[in-house]
Amino acid sequence: MSSQSNTIGKVSLFVLGLLGAFSQLAAATPVAKMEKRDVFTPEVLYPHAGTVWYKGQIHNVTWDVSDPPVNITNKIGRILLRKGDTITPLILQEGFDILLGRIEVTVPWVEQGDDYSINLFGDSSDFSAEFTINE
Repeated sequence: MSSQSNTIGKVSLFVLGLLGAFSQLAAATPVAKMEKRDVFTPEVLYPHAGTVWYKGQIHNVTWDVSDPPVNITNKIGRILLRKGDTITPLILQEGFDILLGRIEVTVPWVEQGDDYSINLFGDSSDFSAEFTINE
């Protein structure tokens, strides 16, 4: 029985020593100072209500960059097409600087409709007003 107690004692000391070593490592690791980031949700200016696009045309999607925060969480933009309340899988443009304020897109070959909108993504997302796509 004393042999078993001795083994348990050694294992306990080993585990405590290991925990102590890990806690020292954790305490010694410098914590990087996190930079404060702000969410940027620019208003989409074009297309606007009443806009009519035709399939295959090239248009400039524009958004307001007049008052961006200093530290934007994600400056890489992406524009998706939305029909009604559904975001389609159609990526009209991606990989651009959200602070550009405009980017060219080609109108895709989609079903005609008057309930399309643009979904502009950066670190957040904003929608344009609904507009029409015709043939």
